[in-house]
Amino acid sequence: MIYENVLATIGNTPLIRLDRVCKDIPGTILGKIEAYNPGHSAKDRIALYMVEQAEKEGKLHPGDTIIEATSGNTGFSLAMICSMKGYKCVLTVTSKASQEKLSLLRSMGAEVVVCPADATAEDPRSYYSRAEQLAQNIPNSYYLGQNFNLDNSNAHYYTTGPEIWRETEGKITHYICCVGTGGSLSGTARYLKEQNPDIHVIGIDAYGSVLKKYWETGLLDQSEIYPWKVEGLGKTIIPENVAFDLIDDFVKVTDRNSAVRARQMALKEGLMLGYSSGAALEGVFKLRKHLTPEDVVVVLMPDHGSRYLGKIYNDDWMKQQGFLHTPTDDLHHSSQYSYQHLKRIYKVYRRKYSRYIRQTLKI
Repeated sequence: MIYENVLATIGNTPLIRLDRVCKDIPGTILGKIEAYNPGHSAKDRIALYMVEQAEKEGKLHPGDTIIEATSGNTGFSLAMICSMKGYKCVLTVTSKASQEKLSLLRSMGAEVVVCPADATAEDPRSYYSRAEQLAQNIPNSYYLGQNFNLDNSNAHYYTTGPEIWRETEGKITHYICCVGTGGSLSGTARYLKEQNPDIHVIGIDAYGSVLKKYWETGLLDQSEIYPWKVEGLGKTIIPENVAFDLIDDFVKVTDRNSAVRARQMALKEGLMLGYSSGAALEGVFKLRKHLTPEDVVVVLMPDHGSRYLGKIYNDDWMKQQGFLHTPTDDLHHSSQYSYQHLKRIYKVYRRKYSRYIRQTLKI
């Protein structure tokens, strides 16, 4: 088939069985491999849809500047689309973004503004605030706003959801997806639940993010926030695109387990996927006791591993983070512990050890 241009190849990504890495998990586990998009991520879908909707609504004109706050993937998709459509592209990213991602953004002609990863959303230095400031200062600019632009989730409602329903012949029982801006989870889930309300939707969150706690309580708990390394999931704000009412369960995953799961897919399935893809797979392992042989589980795998060559696919980086110190077979045991829980365990053992020393030395 001959396509009009690269943008015409977005979507219709394959479902691939994960039989090797998930061999001990009941049910059929399928990865929706978004790395097959031309921009190598699911963000191609939302970037194209949001831009085209803005064009239809008269918010974008030839030669305008598109501005976005991004963890990297949306930025690359936008840079690709801007290069095709003749828009200028200015992107704000956090310092957590890998050098590979930054290089890719610049290679497409985007101007990149790096902001501190530990800045709160309200901090003028944060990548959210900087994007808003730039939109105010740059003439003829449009801030796309993927966190609050509902065309984000609509893109998945009209593409990803129907694809999964068609590809599984309506047999899907579980949909597992990382939650960041919320579009890929919410839009897809809305379509799937319209076809079958019994489909179980599971959101994957990072430790240090507020999303799971907000889903449980309806409160944005600032005490939940601390830095995390896995890219593409978790938030310190509550994006309007997250349809919390569609989520049946929320699972938190650790930085380490997410990294190791991604590496396992490369070694066992020949799939070199990104950090958040490992997080999504870790979600499957944490839920495996609740699955049956009849279940059909679709896991959205957001992006390609080439963007993490300096991180999760770099042994030195993994060792520096302390991520290679336990056998991968024991992941499902260690993944149940949160950062706070480990601190409590440490304090208990420290008290016991101190008591033992005092008794032994008769202090």
